[in-house]
Amino acid sequence: MARRRRGVSEPVTEEVDGGLAELVPDRDRPRGRTLLVNGAPQSHVDLDDPTFLDFEYQRRLGHIADLAAPPGRPLHAVHLGGGAFTLGRYIAATRPRSTQQIVELDARLVQLVRRELPLESGWRIRVRSGDAREGLGKIPDGWAGLVIADVFGGRRTPAHLTSVEFAGEVRRALGPGGFYAVNLADGPPLSHLRAQIATVRAVFPEVCLVADPAVLRGRRFGNAVLLASDRQLPVAELTRRAAGDPHPGRVEHGRALVDFTGGARPVTDAGAQPSPVPPEDVF
Repeated sequence: MARRRRGVSEPVTEEVDGGLAELVPDRDRPRGRTLLVNGAPQSHVDLDDPTFLDFEYQRRLGHIADLAAPPGRPLHAVHLGGGAFTLGRYIAATRPRSTQQIVELDARLVQLVRRELPLESGWRIRVRSGDAREGLGKIPDGWAGLVIADVFGGRRTPAHLTSVEFAGEVRRALGPGGFYAVNLADGPPLSHLRAQIATVRAVFPEVCLVADPAVLRGRRFGNAVLLASDRQLPVAELTRRAAGDPHPGRVEHGRALVDFTGGARPVTDAGAQPSPVPPEDVF
């Protein structure tokens, strides 16, 4: 049952399938809200400006969405992991007439977000409640121009979303030249991150990575965004955009990315493990 304080600018808290969800007002944006689940920040949304991306990793996913096709051209996009539908809103605003599907496991979270942070009626966004891999399996071959995976349950990416077999399903759903972008979280010694790079490289011929240099050096736990495709990636433009972010990111590609991977082996379903548990002080 929802527990709501009085006042438009007060937080909203509600039990969802994954625990306790909170929608916390943004002091700087009258209709901005940050979604937290069990105290961990998940998404930020500004209903007045869906093109505003507050979180570092979401800005990087936004750059990738911008570069997935010529400016303004509609996309077929699949979002694995919904949160507050931040990237779906962004694409709907920057690429009108895009057709999007969001797959989110937490049905009660979907209800909360739909009620408190409603999508605009003209947006072509379909939201499904269900497992990300099962939802991906329902996407027709070659339908998507962009697949974004941003899935965390209990602060960890489930094991069955980290394998070569899963990456193969993503490639099946993508059309020629489509982009696959995945949000990863890891800390020293970066074993999970390196293994995920190797896993995606086993399926896609072109891969690059964008992250905070401190994360890449193994100095702290944090997010890294991996981009893959069957076509040449816009590395130079992504590098320029990431360098201009409020928290500048570095892009690794080619030989440098191979060296960073350090001989890590691809992950299969048989040996897949969830992503590491973040340290408590991260949040």
